[in-house]
Amino acid sequence: MTSHDVAAHDLEPGAQLPTQTFRVTRADLVRYAGASGDFNPIHWNERIATRVGLPNVIAHGMVTMALAARVVTDWAGDPAAVEEYGVRFAGPVVVPDDDTGAEVTVTGVVKRRLDDGRLQVDLTARSDGEKVLGRARAIVRIPT
Repeated sequence: MTSHDVAAHDLEPGAQLPTQTFRVTRADLVRYAGASGDFNPIHWNERIATRVGLPNVIAHGMVTMALAARVVTDWAGDPAAVEEYGVRFAGPVVVPDDDTGAEVTVTGVVKRRLDDGRLQVDLTARSDGEKVLGRARAIVRIPT
């Protein structure tokens, strides 16, 4: 969808963004670690992760954050339309050592139109029924 495909009613407060579900596997975590340089063993070593009190290996927070942002950029049609973005990490995405991995489901809603015409979009990300991002919010400028 391009920004020209966003209908006017999709820009009003209360409008829902299309829900997306993403799969995160251990292989994804390895690729992200290589790209980011974040080789913290809680993202790849079950023994270390459980030793520090985690239920298993967890996804990098920035992976989860990026998945949620993708919902907004896909909806807006242009990554540059997202002018501000922030989240609070509310819980981990636990990634089992299997071929399935974990699912992260992201929903979004247009919360309000700001005085300057930009839109505030609030996001919710859940994995295994638990909220994994809190106060996830994007400020988006949709070209007219």
